[in-house]
Amino acid sequence: MPVAVKMAVSVPQDLYRALEGARKRRAQTRSAAVQEALRQWLKTAAQAQLVQEYEAGYRRRPEGRREIDAAMATAIGLLRDEEDW
Repeated sequence: MPVAVKMAVSVPQDLYRALEGARKRRAQTRSAAVQEALRQWLKTAAQAQLVQEYEAGYRRRPEGRREIDAAMATAIGLLRDEEDW
């Protein structure tokens, strides 16, 4: 198991109360709740970075008419292949 590091942080009182209520409802320790929140925040930040990189790449080289036509043909083919409801 990785070595744990203790840290002290200050949060507004309303945020602390919300954390305490949520973690108690989930029968979770404060450390576990904060670790979960940090992991989620880091994951969200990493996903946002990937989106920014994708958008920058798209701006550098947007789809051409050929790529758009191919995507449309694929979509139409998939729709035709769906079973009747």
